Amino acid sequence: MNAQAQSSTQDVLAGLVERVTFHNAENSFCVLRIKARGHRDLITLIGHAAVISAGEWVTASGEWVNDRTHGQQFRARFLKTSEPTSLEGIEKYLGSGMIRGIGPVYAKKLVRAFGDKVFDTIEAEPERLREVTGIGPVRASRITAAWAEQKIVREIMVFLHSHGVGTARAVRIYKTYGADAVQVMSENPYRLARDIRGIGFRTADAIAMKLGIEKTAMIRVRAGISYALTEAMDEGHCGLPVDELVPLAESLLEVPVELVRTALDLELAEGAVIADKVGDAPCVFLAGLHRAERVIAERLARLVNGKLPWPWIDPDKALPWIEQRTGLALAESQAQAIRLALTAKVLVITGGPGGRQDHHRQRHPANIGVQACEATLVCPHRPRRQAHD
Repeated sequence: MNAQAQSSTQDVLAGLVERVTFHNAENSFCVLRIKARGHRDLITLIGHAAVISAGEWVTASGEWVNDRTHGQQFRARFLKTSEPTSLEGIEKYLGSGMIRGIGPVYAKKLVRAFGDKVFDTIEAEPERLREVTGIGPVRASRITAAWAEQKIVREIMVFLHSHGVGTARAVRIYKTYGADAVQVMSENPYRLARDIRGIGFRTADAIAMKLGIEKTAMIRVRAGISYALTEAMDEGHCGLPVDELVPLAESLLEVPVELVRTALDLELAEGAVIADKVGDAPCVFLAGLHRAERVIAERLARLVNGKLPWPWIDPDKALPWIEQRTGLALAESQAQAIRLALTAKVLVITGGPGGRQDHHRQRHPANIGVQACEATLVCPHRPRRQAHD
């Protein structure tokens, strides 16, 4: 959305959800129409919620924005939902379709039969649902199962919110672990950094601290090994010599070096990181990155030995055909580069795990297993350092 914030301060909005205009089940983005306290007209609220329904009470913190297309909206950075307490809200909530087996008609019947105790009845006395005309054993079972499922989601979101996890991240955690989210976070919150994209060690560490996990806890130090390697990866390294990794982890985690060495041994034994040598230096690599580098090395070795990954292609016939099919005209330098590549007379190596691959290649060669290979290294995005590369 093309929204411009009108205020940098965090405002708070509370009210009843009149309508769910949009809800994406994949990323939990939602657009709600809210009957908010202190506002005469309905308010448009945008944010994230794992589950949301008309009739629920929401409390949100965020800021007002002015969207070029949709006008004034409240953009929630934190969104908490709770069950409705008024009869109107309860009926709207039950009739929204989020509880399988209940639509607007049965919602009205249930509220008429049990009043504001309807939620307690569904949860604690589900057999009483059959007192309502039209609800048989199958529909009653469907209602109680759907209610239990919604309750689990809400309990997880409350747990995550209470430990400082924002709504968008809480949704990603729930989507990843499902009903086991609370158990996973309680046992080892550092799994978040490994399993969920966009959540790093620092975020997981902050959550762990709120859960009461000590700075010297082994689960923290073990997670810190991967954290240290990831920090090195941002500097362009695929791995680090042990005598560099240990002091780096010690500094980042602020724990004794003996704990770091113990954690490193455990991570190596479990296969989370891999030990290998670059020259005579014993090094440690992230397991996934090490596998990727070996595959690259094996393919480069095959190329150097003249084994192309494609059948023979005649560039004099292929290039005009491609230009005709695509409507593109290649520059002579581009055509020459393709001819060289097709005949395996040159290897073009570019990119890397981080932004400083030239320094990395010099100190810690990534292509483990490639020896005595003659290749041309091309790094066109670093013209000032081309000679060094």
